[in-house]
Amino acid sequence: MTWAARRLGGSAARHSGALAKLRRRLTAWYALTFLAVLALLGIAVFAVITRQFDGELDASLAADGHELARVTASRTMAADSSALYDPARDIRIPGRELFVLDTNGRALVASSSVPTWIGDLARDTWRRAMPHSAQHQSESRILRAYAEPIRSGPVTAVAVAVADEVELEDRYTPLIIGFAGASLVALLLVAGGGWIIARQAAEPIERAIDNMRRFMADAAHELRTPVTAIRSRAEVAAQRPRSSEEYVRALGAIEAESARLGRIVEDLLILARADARERPVEPRRLFLDDVALDAAEAARAMADRKGVAMEVGEFEEAPVLGDASLLRQLVMILLDNAIKFTPAGGRVRVDVQRAGAAASVIVSDTGVGITEDQLPHIFERFYRGDQSRTRASGQGAAEPAGSDGVGLGLSIARWIVDEHNGSIAVESEPARGTSIAVTVPADSNGLSSS
Repeated sequence: MTWAARRLGGSAARHSGALAKLRRRLTAWYALTFLAVLALLGIAVFAVITRQFDGELDASLAADGHELARVTASRTMAADSSALYDPARDIRIPGRELFVLDTNGRALVASSSVPTWIGDLARDTWRRAMPHSAQHQSESRILRAYAEPIRSGPVTAVAVAVADEVELEDRYTPLIIGFAGASLVALLLVAGGGWIIARQAAEPIERAIDNMRRFMADAAHELRTPVTAIRSRAEVAAQRPRSSEEYVRALGAIEAESARLGRIVEDLLILARADARERPVEPRRLFLDDVALDAAEAARAMADRKGVAMEVGEFEEAPVLGDASLLRQLVMILLDNAIKFTPAGGRVRVDVQRAGAAASVIVSDTGVGITEDQLPHIFERFYRGDQSRTRASGQGAAEPAGSDGVGLGLSIARWIVDEHNGSIAVESEPARGTSIAVTVPADSNGLSSS
């Protein structure tokens, strides 16, 4: 295994570990956020329920205290006695303790035992001359009380109704258990859903990292080939004195490899700027047929050297809004590919058609064609088909003559088409030829040329 392969493998492992850690952290954040929401919701729900329960308890105590005061006043006056009648001995209300006290907070019946805090409440209520509520907490109980002064003729006293406020946990034990169980199930579902969402969110990053890693590996491989060739030819030429003709041949070979290296670097720069959105598209009104014709004339020399006939077929006037230099580069890429993969004696044809709101440029050839399994991959960067890749790996297969590309042209073409909101379609049959049709929106609003 080469150093570069080991380094890329280590880099892949690090990226995989980092993405797994990112997924775990995202899942944890989803779960913790949901848990915090549940906690706040639970606190709010129990606060509202407790407030409502306490309000209902206070209203019930007020009704009971008011009834005790009414009965005390009516029965004492009916008894026609100088001593107050204490109905608290006779009235029974479930869950309530009833007291009738004098204005000093003492029980009317000597045998009755009144807690100190209730006596204090009675005195305070009499002093305020209005009903009053209070809460008292001991070690094991929380008591709520309602006191109402009695002023009916000669009757002066304070009626007090007391209830035991059960603890929140005792009050709502089934509700708490149900809420906790539902929260646990919801938390598990959110954690599972968060893991799925985190995986889906990380997939584009993972694909981008994988693409970048493959791109760097392919770029290093493709750049290494011409650099190695240049160095080898230079070393061979420098080993011993040679004739001027041999130096010329060596320098010519070095020049050819340098030109190939320059094309690779230029294509890589174009794609890098495209990925970084640093290559602005400058659209203006132009005619796609003029652009295609200019590119065809420029490519005719390549076709003649290869022994391939260049045909200009159907040309319809096709105004479009686009970047002239990019559209010309697009057509040149298609023509260059067609010429490279068409053997001597074949032909390459270019057509321009206008159909409604679309304009198309079609480049067809009678070349080697593309197999069905390769068609989905031809726009991938550095993809040149199995034969070309096999040749590069040294296994003996051969590319078509004159095919010195590195598999970046169609990637650049696809980017140009996307920048013009167009589409690209490929039809091919092995040993019969290939047809590539690029369609972009036509300009039909009559804008003047800029």
